[in-house]
Amino acid sequence: MTSFAGTTQKCKACEKIVYLVDQLTADNKVYHKSCFRCHHCKGTLKLSNFSSFEGVLYCKPHFDQLFKKTGSLDKSFEGIPRTSRVERSTNQVQSNSQFSNLFAGTQEKCVACKRTVYPIEKV
Repeated sequence: MTSFAGTTQKCKACEKIVYLVDQLTADNKVYHKSCFRCHHCKGTLKLSNFSSFEGVLYCKPHFDQLFKKTGSLDKSFEGIPRTSRVERSTNQVQSNSQFSNLFAGTQEKCVACKRTVYPIEKV
């Protein structure tokens, strides 16, 4: 009698046993094909179109958007550096209002993930 045996390996995303027919290995970690998704937009990834940072998976567009645009990998996803921000005087805040408009949301949506596109993110 033949049976489909599971491996002892568990999916990094859902921690469930991965069967050989559904196994995908990336960055020396095992995933279910259905669990191999972008952390940001939840889109399904392929081995040819993913990037990872600190063990977190991203599609190439979101990896570039989150990490390469700023030129610094020491930024959080909200755009706030991991260190605390320095308080500024009110005169400086008022002069920065034009700059802050770049971060205000628009009605435009990303074609890939349907999220709001900000002027600073436009390519």
